[in-house]
Amino acid sequence: MRARNYRDVKGQAFTRKKFVKGFPPPKINKFTMGDTKSEFEFKAKLIALKKVQIRHNALEAARIATNRYLGLKLVKTYCFRVLPYPHIILRENKMIFGAHADRISDGMRKSFGKPIGTAARVKPNQTLMTVDVNADGVPVAKEALKRGSAKLPTPCRITIEEAQKQEA
Repeated sequence: MRARNYRDVKGQAFTRKKFVKGFPPPKINKFTMGDTKSEFEFKAKLIALKKVQIRHNALEAARIATNRYLGLKLVKTYCFRVLPYPHIILRENKMIFGAHADRISDGMRKSFGKPIGTAARVKPNQTLMTVDVNADGVPVAKEALKRGSAKLPTPCRITIEEAQKQEA
């Protein structure tokens, strides 16, 4: 099984977990990391450029790569968020090839497939990850998001903008 088989957005979204028996839960377990209570001056965003499905293990790999670099350089002076949630259930019709495979496999008869994982559908210009930092952490946030984007199956761009102050 290759990840590229599930990258393209094809067909209707298959999300009703209530009807699916035994689907694997998403590997990504934390969506917010760092200091969540402080206010920061800048917000760095990782934005997808193409319409694509991102598998849960790719999101988790990008999260780990980004958070590890941020934790190493900024310790706790950042707030990192992963925004898309993998709702789409991916299925695979396992085919057995080789000698006498016809006795085991049914081919395309009842080929709905078994659930193998989950994915998040992403639209163009959708924000995938955000990092809130102060002015001294902007280059670190850019490098961290660049390392995280290498794990994702879509080209991405990084934008930096000033955070709006929240008034009471």
